[in-house]
Amino acid sequence: MPSEQTNIATQREWRELGFYYDRDDAQMRWRIVGTRVGLGRFCEELSAFASNSKNEPKSEHVHLGPYMYLEFGSWPTAQITDHWIAGPLPALRDLARLARSRLTSAAVGAEFSLRDAFAPGSPYDLVLELRDDGFDPAREDSACW
Repeated sequence: MPSEQTNIATQREWRELGFYYDRDDAQMRWRIVGTRVGLGRFCEELSAFASNSKNEPKSEHVHLGPYMYLEFGSWPTAQITDHWIAGPLPALRDLARLARSRLTSAAVGAEFSLRDAFAPGSPYDLVLELRDDGFDPAREDSACW
């Protein structure tokens, strides 16, 4: 059982990240949950990784969030697995643009899948869930309450 200090630190890290994520192995999908601003931050993180030429070599990666198990990575083919969201940097930049575009027109409460547009043969899906402006990403993490 984590200490209260650990839980408070985890809550703070979710809020700083701006969105909540979880990997659902039963449904084989990554859930990215947040407000329009929070999901925009997800797009910014992905775009920043994909725009950094230091990430061009195969298998470069970055970990996100309090638990650090969401990874963006460089790989020769686009893929979404239980390990990461990866692909060639231009494909990752396109994914960030696509997610941002879908966010612009989505209504609060919308959920949208990005697997078919990014990596249709991938075993895992990537689902963004748009919440209202009062959403607190730390509240979604039952482990830190």
